[in-house]
Amino acid sequence: MLELAGIIILGILAQWVAWKFKIPAILPLILIGLLVGPISAAYISEDGTKWIEPVWNGKNGLFPGDGLFYFVSLAISIILFEGGLTLKRSEIRNVGSVITKLITLGSAVTFIGAGIISHVIFGLNWRLSFLFAGLVIVTGPTVITPILRNIPLKKDLSAVLKWEGILIDPIGALVAVLVFEFISVEGDSGFTKTALIEFGKIILFGTTFGFTFAHALAFSINKKFIPHYLLNVVSLSVVLLVFVASEMFAHESGLLSVVVMGMVLGNGKLKNIKELLYFKESLSVLLISILFILLAANINMKDLMLLYTWKTLILFVCIVFVLRPLAVFLSTWGSKLKLNEKLFISWVGPRGIVAAGIASLFGSKLMRQGVEGAEYITPLVFMIVLGTVLLNATTARLFAKIVGVFLTKSEGILIVGAPKFSRLIGHYLESNGRHVVLIDSNEKNIEKARDLGLEALTTNIYSDTLMDNIELNDMGYLMALTGNTDINKYAINKFGKHFGENGSFRLVTTQEMLENSNNPKEGLFSQNDDFNSLTEVTRKHPSIQEIDLEDKAHYTKLIEATNKDKDIIPLFIKDKDGELHIISSHNFETIEGISEGFKLVYLGKPLDVEKNSPDKEN
Repeated sequence: MLELAGIIILGILAQWVAWKFKIPAILPLILIGLLVGPISAAYISEDGTKWIEPVWNGKNGLFPGDGLFYFVSLAISIILFEGGLTLKRSEIRNVGSVITKLITLGSAVTFIGAGIISHVIFGLNWRLSFLFAGLVIVTGPTVITPILRNIPLKKDLSAVLKWEGILIDPIGALVAVLVFEFISVEGDSGFTKTALIEFGKIILFGTTFGFTFAHALAFSINKKFIPHYLLNVVSLSVVLLVFVASEMFAHESGLLSVVVMGMVLGNGKLKNIKELLYFKESLSVLLISILFILLAANINMKDLMLLYTWKTLILFVCIVFVLRPLAVFLSTWGSKLKLNEKLFISWVGPRGIVAAGIASLFGSKLMRQGVEGAEYITPLVFMIVLGTVLLNATTARLFAKIVGVFLTKSEGILIVGAPKFSRLIGHYLESNGRHVVLIDSNEKNIEKARDLGLEALTTNIYSDTLMDNIELNDMGYLMALTGNTDINKYAINKFGKHFGENGSFRLVTTQEMLENSNNPKEGLFSQNDDFNSLTEVTRKHPSIQEIDLEDKAHYTKLIEATNKDKDIIPLFIKDKDGELHIISSHNFETIEGISEGFKLVYLGKPLDVEKNSPDKEN
């Protein structure tokens, strides 16, 4: 009982430490696991026992036989399902081919290179060398996500790392199990036949089970066959069912099936998706906390001592500083990614829970089978996991600044509230090259925004998780466009510094509109237009217009005309370079540098060009 409670308490403590010091949680978790496991047994306990013994050894321990690895497999399935839920197709419009190459060509480069290098350096036989290589293919989403949350990057760059980290996990597991079959099956011809059969079964059952059960669960939720209070636990049980059922038909296909299931649900029109995601995220945090401590504690000191050699450093350097950049540059050849972006992707490649979990499973099985050299598998993989996490956690932010991918000025626009006029504005901004994200608690508004091709999130403005969303890393402008004055003001006060470093704006209230003397500096568009007037103009004239400007006097005349016409609301100034400048109720009279080639962007009916020309009288 003490050990079980201790694992949970220490795990959550490690998560808090990671949050406090802005580092991936895997780092303190593994260190705690090593402390309560091999270190305590070797240097602290008088009788040489571990403070926490994951595997039952006759005297103490938490899991008998293979129980630990069954628990690890089920936990990883939940973690990867939660990761799959976060993958949105809209994130990879520009980098889909890069991600595809990274998880195929990049994986092949890492697999072949790591296999050869581990064979040459440590003298492992070819089969064990390539088992190790298959395990270090993966880059863990449980590690990459916390790193990305703390570094403002362009959307495409963060999307590449996030998608690679989640999609490559089942691929690494697939490669590892095929190599494991190669080690277990006698004779090369027998392996060839077995490998082809296993590969086909994994792909077939993994995709089929994931796709089918995802649609079945979505149908059940949308038709309200599942009561709200059972939604999360039913979804959890379905994930476990899919994983176990897929494993029964094809060993090691479960990870692929849960990732596919998560992706299908995450990109479908599933009601309560955000609530489900929050539950799975909380559960994943708990499971990750438990898993890393258990797996690290399961290592023995004599296994760690195998790494106490210069060969370990050479292996680490070759995998991290040679193979990773080689795989990235080959995979991104001919893409639109810049050199500095390729360098950053090459630098960030931490391994995570899947590598550690499967290494512990296969390493232990091979050691029980008496395979020579199998004792190296688990400690070597943990060395790569711990080393890459330590490297990336401490240097990723600095390296981003050195290579110039760190966004010193964020140009994205976060729009709070997604009514019709907000969607029109967002669509216009997106079509003019700005990264726009709309957030709203109204799912219908979000669905309509997505139908326009906009990036939109169903979320509660009062939720603290908004600050951790890596999709919002490049937000530099905040526009609060809801019909609730309190929400608009709250958004400005709460998120202005985080998402509105270049400007935070909100709609003026009806009271402020009536009191012309009360003109807030964050007031948006004009002093004469509030939520109701924007809604009414959009109802009658749902389009955004542009009109050429000639000089400052022409602009002033047009603004005066819009003030007199309730069917026209000025929004932006577009300069000669196509850059958009927000018009606020506080600065619409002080915009400088307006000349020929500038445009006034407005919502409403078309303006009479002739009537509002500067050489014409009203």
